[in-house]
Amino acid sequence: MPKIKTVSGAKKRFKVTGSGKVKHYSANHRHLMRKKSAKAKGRTTGSTVVCEVDTPRVLTMLGLNSNH
Repeated sequence: MPKIKTVSGAKKRFKVTGSGKVKHYSANHRHLMRKKSAKAKGRTTGSTVVCEVDTPRVLTMLGLNSNH
């Protein structure tokens, strides 16, 4: 069987922790920040864990999910 290629966009956006959880950074924090309130900017800082429902899909895109 051919190997599964990693999705290039996924490897730039997600990181797998040592315990197997997937981290990502919040969207809407790159540009057009002057029109956002300080509260909205604060909500998008830092990283969060991907929802458990979406984790298998992200791992498949990263080529780490063995049951695809």
